[in-house]
Amino acid sequence: MIVCFDIGGTAIKGALAWSPQDIRPVPRQPTPLHDFDAFVATMRSVIDLSPEKPDCVALSIAGIIDPDSRRAVVANVPCIHGRLLQEDLQAALGLPVKIANDADSFVLAEAGIGAGRGHRVVFGVILGTGVGGGLVIDGRLINSEGGFAGEWGHAPVAATQAGNPPAQLPRFRCGCGLDGCIDAVCSARGMEKLHAHLHGTTLTSEEIITAWQRQEADASRTIDIYVDVLASPLALVANVTGATIMPVGGGLSNSLELLGEIDRAVRDRILRKFDRPLVVKAECQIEPGLIGAAILGLAATATV
Repeated sequence: MIVCFDIGGTAIKGALAWSPQDIRPVPRQPTPLHDFDAFVATMRSVIDLSPEKPDCVALSIAGIIDPDSRRAVVANVPCIHGRLLQEDLQAALGLPVKIANDADSFVLAEAGIGAGRGHRVVFGVILGTGVGGGLVIDGRLINSEGGFAGEWGHAPVAATQAGNPPAQLPRFRCGCGLDGCIDAVCSARGMEKLHAHLHGTTLTSEEIITAWQRQEADASRTIDIYVDVLASPLALVANVTGATIMPVGGGLSNSLELLGEIDRAVRDRILRKFDRPLVVKAECQIEPGLIGAAILGLAATATV
């Protein structure tokens, strides 16, 4: 049995887990943002609910463990940012600790009990406030020791000409500091920037998608260009990893019509041909962070 956590900037979600199918959440608690001792105490209060000593503690965080320094990069929780988080928590809690970022936890959940069941290579895609992802091969997270693998949204590779007929696009500035990242044009905010650039009007991503579904001309043009920009880098990811399923989470995944367009465009551009969808909606809609953390921790204890 393990204790797992999904650490957010607002709340800490905790659960006791005996298997991926037996995860028992406990009431969430506010995240102590600036007090590490209070952060640890919140975690310990969940651990104390366990009827037996846990084999380990597993966390999903909205950040990464730097593979070189081993320090946590977690901007939304300052009290753990910059720490040797795994080591500090192990010392404070007296238990083994495993940590994965939220996109990696998402793909672990999908590979274990979601849309990726039965697939050797699963690449999880996040299309929401940001563009991200994670990779699981043979049930094992490629980022098992932390790192940046799966971050396909960041690199200056976004097309500067896309759509039919082609439109000229700027190299939008990305929050990571680069110009021309997929994150900067294909996240929800990126879609909004793209629409404003093309048409000079400001709409939310939800409004753009709704207008596209009504076949309105401006929104249809935006989505045509958006899908064209997105599909080629995602097709490259499929070719490089050999993924046979790509579950999608994040706010933009709520549009099955949009996912269908992305799937068709990606399958048209990859080497291996599938007669069924490759890009699909994620199945773990409720608490994928907790599920992924549980799978991470349970797998770690199974190998001990």
